[in-house]
Amino acid sequence: MAKAERSLRRGWTTGTCAAAASRAAYEALLTGVFPDPVPVILPGGARPSFALAIAESGDDFARAGVVKDAGDDPDVTHGALIVATVRRAAPGSGVLFRAGEGVGTVTRPGLPLPPGEPAINPVPREMIRAAIADVAAQHGTQGDAIVELSIPGGAKIAERTLNGRLGIVGGLSILGTTGIVVPYSCSAWIHSIHRGIDVARAAGVDHVAGSTGATSEAAIARLRALPDLALIDMGDFVGGMLKYLRRHPVARVTIAGGMAKMSKLGQGLLDLHSRRGEVDLAWLAQRAIDVGGDAVLAGRIGQSNSAMEAFAHARDAGIDLPSCVADAAWGTAARTLGGGTLLEVVIFDRSGDSLAGSGFRPAHSG
Repeated sequence: MAKAERSLRRGWTTGTCAAAASRAAYEALLTGVFPDPVPVILPGGARPSFALAIAESGDDFARAGVVKDAGDDPDVTHGALIVATVRRAAPGSGVLFRAGEGVGTVTRPGLPLPPGEPAINPVPREMIRAAIADVAAQHGTQGDAIVELSIPGGAKIAERTLNGRLGIVGGLSILGTTGIVVPYSCSAWIHSIHRGIDVARAAGVDHVAGSTGATSEAAIARLRALPDLALIDMGDFVGGMLKYLRRHPVARVTIAGGMAKMSKLGQGLLDLHSRRGEVDLAWLAQRAIDVGGDAVLAGRIGQSNSAMEAFAHARDAGIDLPSCVADAAWGTAARTLGGGTLLEVVIFDRSGDSLAGSGFRPAHSG
């Protein structure tokens, strides 16, 4: 698996594509000629070049577009067209940013940008400013420009992201910290988890709940009467959520999920995706023995085809395996979270009914 992951092709963030498109459009605005391919300097110093998908100009603007290539990452914006329309700005204005079609606008506090700003994150903004400054220096001008970014169809794509919950309306965010997409790092999802926590904290929410899926999210919202702002769609990235909460704490944290995912957490896994490991049936069998199960039950659990079947065998034998798993999952989560935050783990079945809960206890890192 490690060898296969090393061979996966890396891609480019929306921020990198936006910087390339902005540079090309700004150079065309000054000279009437679009560079193609167009170079971009990444935060780490690398200088890749990008082919233009569109190049248009008029009396007071130039427009360029780059198609995003996310490499082998399952990125929802792979293949999207990132367009920059650049116009001259008043002397001394610097670079001003605007949201065009398919690029969202921030509406809630807690994000790296204040409400009302285009959802163009700080690192992409700096990359765009640097690209324009480089071209401006070559042509003896100050680099005052209005940069409008757009992503045709971006509003529809954004429905498949967490932007709506974060208070980003109208489209996608322009993201990126290194400029590079690492396959299966799922950095955009983890970024959304972090921003969701930031938004909750800024709104004064003192209890957040991370859920592995839609069923557990709806169930924990009902169980704890939580508002939407408190709900964090962590998916498989429980470690990414807990580590961020360790640095940016709230008073109470809930981890909610199904039997299989919480079993993996109990085993010590912080990335719950299937490629990171399967449910250890031998581990579940031992947990059943720990709470009174016999060798016959342990054998049945060890031969099960799924975590669901293993839990069914325990239930039929009158053994409370879910509570044992919830406690083990709490231990893994508590060691990661630390800081004395009140933490609970709740396990739900596929219908959203609660199977077990650890109860709230102060987390520890020991």
